[in-house]
Amino acid sequence: MPHFSPQELAAQLKSGLLSFPITHFTDDLQFDEAGYRDHLSWLSGYPVAGLFAAGGTGEGFSLTAEEIDRVVRTAVDQVAGKVPVVAPATGGTATAVAQAKAAEAAGADGLLLMPPYLTEAGQQGLVEHVSAVCGATNLGVIVYSRANAILNDRSVEALAARNETLIGFKDGVGNIENLTRIYASVGDRLTYIGGLPTAETFALPLLQLGMSTYSSAIFNFVPQFALDFYADVRTQDREAVYRRIKEFVLPYLDIRDRQKGYAVSIVKAGVAAVGRPAGPVRPPLQNLTEDELAELTALINKIN
Repeated sequence: MPHFSPQELAAQLKSGLLSFPITHFTDDLQFDEAGYRDHLSWLSGYPVAGLFAAGGTGEGFSLTAEEIDRVVRTAVDQVAGKVPVVAPATGGTATAVAQAKAAEAAGADGLLLMPPYLTEAGQQGLVEHVSAVCGATNLGVIVYSRANAILNDRSVEALAARNETLIGFKDGVGNIENLTRIYASVGDRLTYIGGLPTAETFALPLLQLGMSTYSSAIFNFVPQFALDFYADVRTQDREAVYRRIKEFVLPYLDIRDRQKGYAVSIVKAGVAAVGRPAGPVRPPLQNLTEDELAELTALINKIN
């Protein structure tokens, strides 16, 4: 049974920073449950508003349905109701509905609905896709607008009116006009989550568009820095935010941008850099080179 109702989940998520933990693998690329539990135990010493299991940072796209279920169940058991656990729903509509039902059975508190894979779709088709998942369980649903599933303001307004359990909108595009239109149309009916990689880069300007929180990948390896950064954003301390961006975020982005997929790979490298290795990334992603890992380690040491 979930620990948070959809309404409680919506209020909770907007109250603080969001954790998107990596998924631990053994050297032969199998799920490392013990390592994952240890990671969640370490991170639980820091205050966050929610935990998103097997999300993008958690390589959910590389996990089988059975592995996703195991990761979600492990997170639910380890967290034990201290914060809400949000599970992914991925793929086409039938697959996403099946994963939504599995997440509810596993005790997750909500769903992050990922874009469907490969195929492009019109707005009405996306509305039907999101609505089908919202109607499949009693869990609160956050829709992730990015890639081939970018929702416009009219679609979001229709979805919010049609689906009581739609509680959140996560943006992975950064189109200011579209975000302005959505907030003007729906207002505080939804919780807004920043989902651009690396989210800290956009956190301060997006705060003005109603996004009081965002998915922090760097929380995996520099949790206190991530929380301090978030606090500076919420108090709109521009000087502190841009100082932290200059000293860490921009050099971090310089490494991240060297290869496609490094937005995930660099997070696993960061965990290794602080002495808490989580194994390799799964193909088609690739690991950072040894030189890049050394560069990242030196960068982290400057702020730790």
